[in-house]
Amino acid sequence: MVAIDRRLGYIFIGFLALLSVAVLRAVDLGVFRAGSLRQAAVSQQITNETIPAMRGTITDANGVDLALSETAADIIVDPYLIKQPALAAQKLAPVLHMSLLTVLSAVSKPHTGYVRLARQVSSAVAHQAAALNINGISTSPDVKRVYPRNWFGAQVLGAVNSLGSGYSGLEWRYNSMLLGHDGQRRIVSDPHGQTIAIDNVHPMQTGKTLQLTLSAPLQSEVEQVLAGVGAAYSPQSATAIVMNPNTGAILALANWPRINANDPYVGASTATVNNAIQDHAVSFTYEPGSTFKAITVAGALQDGLITPNSQFDIPPQLSVFGSIIKDAEPHGYETKTTAGILRVSSNIGADLIGQKLGATRFNYWVHRFGFGAPTGVDLPGEDAGFILKPSNYSGTSMYNLPFGQGESVTPVQMIAAYAAIANGGWLRAPYVVQSVGGKAAPIPKAHQIISATTAAELRQMLKGVYADGGTASGAGIPGYDMAGKTGTANVAVKGGYSTSEYVASFVGMVPANHPQLLGMVVVDQPQGSFYGGSVAAPAFQKIVGWAVPYFGINPR
Repeated sequence: MVAIDRRLGYIFIGFLALLSVAVLRAVDLGVFRAGSLRQAAVSQQITNETIPAMRGTITDANGVDLALSETAADIIVDPYLIKQPALAAQKLAPVLHMSLLTVLSAVSKPHTGYVRLARQVSSAVAHQAAALNINGISTSPDVKRVYPRNWFGAQVLGAVNSLGSGYSGLEWRYNSMLLGHDGQRRIVSDPHGQTIAIDNVHPMQTGKTLQLTLSAPLQSEVEQVLAGVGAAYSPQSATAIVMNPNTGAILALANWPRINANDPYVGASTATVNNAIQDHAVSFTYEPGSTFKAITVAGALQDGLITPNSQFDIPPQLSVFGSIIKDAEPHGYETKTTAGILRVSSNIGADLIGQKLGATRFNYWVHRFGFGAPTGVDLPGEDAGFILKPSNYSGTSMYNLPFGQGESVTPVQMIAAYAAIANGGWLRAPYVVQSVGGKAAPIPKAHQIISATTAAELRQMLKGVYADGGTASGAGIPGYDMAGKTGTANVAVKGGYSTSEYVASFVGMVPANHPQLLGMVVVDQPQGSFYGGSVAAPAFQKIVGWAVPYFGINPR
């Protein structure tokens, strides 16, 4: 009996000891560690998830989508949780259109619990991956930038990086407005991982829409024409701009070689892509050649030194400090008017007009037309070109500057200068953004640089370029009154000029009396033919020939 009572006592003492441990454990969990345990429980049932902002859409002037954002997802892998990596890779690789070895390497990657296997896959692909029900495979919401028209205006639109921020073109220039703001939502799950509630903590805000002045149909036509130039002449590059000279609105801006905005490196080397991704309309600097003669003539007209009918005795050549100045076509002694000099694009004639201006006034008019400084166009990467200071002129400077050799310009500078000739003398920055977030962008201010009379006289003389004997006699459009100017310039190399590399250009307007459309084509180092009248002018003719009926422009 005593032994039994002793055993019962031991059992009772043991029971009290266990009860004491349980009580102490309960106090520890319920009092001392309650906060941390509660937080741990919440973290297992509540997940905070970022909702990536949808980047603002970019459209053409009529609302055609040029760049937009689509919902996407990233595929996340946790190798610690994947028990059969070979089987998981075998199932996942075909869904993601990735190689089996690439996926297997990711899902079996040692010493890690997080691998981003694929970025910005479509929602459909993400759903297929999730449907495999592989433990350790999850998705994270993302946004993908898409360019619906692939090649369309890729250099103008630009691109975004892997983080969704713009790094070139308009995507970069207007990044802060296009970007939007990420949202956040709280997801509540049950102990089995099933979602039972979703709470939007902060709503996602879509970026602002950017509406451009570009006309999608015209842009497509211009790109096709430049593709034809590329196929026919294999140049280093080519660019074309079409604009409304009265407002400065750019209606089309294209570059060749083209580039696929959705996948720029497909089938191309890095060097090729780096060249093609440049917007040559604002970044390409070149010596303009004969298109610059209109600037020389404009200054002399405005200063009252010449008239359209002023006559000049044109010798076969000029000899200046050992340099010989000739015209493109050999000729004897002849007399030509100012209008005749522009019609046949006489270098010697331009020099004689330049002598009347003198170095100081010539330099004044070059800067008056905006050369040597950025135009202020709302496109990134604009180069200022290069204009020689009069203090650095040599004895031969005023014998090559008046016909466009010795100074460098950009295509956008040249078309802005000719817009002033087209619109009655007003110089303003071209622009490509029409509105931001539905609010109209301000039209750049203009200032008058030549009189309406001088501008009209220039347009009348530039009509002669299309006439018989003109440098672009075959580039007219039947029934339309047009004005324009060809340009052919040797490429500057190592302190001199190449005898085999040229830049061919043409700038023109329609109708000549009251221009509604202004266009320019610049072709860098075409092979075979290289004259502005034979390379660039026909391309301009095709572009404008398509555009005038499309926009309903009257012939005169």
